[in-house]
Amino acid sequence: MLRKNKAKIAFGGYLEKRKIYQDKPNFTANGKVRDIHLGIDFWTKAGTNVIAPLAGTIHSFRNNTAIGDYGPTIILKHSYGSRYFHTLYGHLSLASLEHLYVGMTFKKGDTLATLGTPDINVGYAPHLHFQIIENMEGQVGDYPGVCSEDSLDHYTRNCPDPNLLLQIQRSPP
Repeated sequence: MLRKNKAKIAFGGYLEKRKIYQDKPNFTANGKVRDIHLGIDFWTKAGTNVIAPLAGTIHSFRNNTAIGDYGPTIILKHSYGSRYFHTLYGHLSLASLEHLYVGMTFKKGDTLATLGTPDINVGYAPHLHFQIIENMEGQVGDYPGVCSEDSLDHYTRNCPDPNLLLQIQRSPP
């Protein structure tokens, strides 16, 4: 799609219903299909730098290798007044996880990571999954990036639209 449109980057996907998850066992457990996307994806070339959109500290990180998962993932914790929230960065390079430690700080504009290749990111084309999470609910290094229809109310409250932070202006078609 990027080549066809002579584009360097494509984005989209918050609350988008996607069929891509329906053939993956960890998205279809108990007869419920998790297929509603909770983040924004940015498709571009592998190796592209991922920049911290605001200051934060490492909450956790992990290589999530299940089929359809994030691959290398970093989660930052941010403060806003007396409140805290988190941002998740998935589909990174393995090198992005090297030398990290919980509590490590990043300033707004720092290079946080680089995008991974399909062989590292369980077959997905190079892209960044970016998600805001208010309450990590005890999760470490991972958090659901898609939900089922019956859990949508919970996840839209806990994972607001990332564009609230990013403020991406869409061009008219």
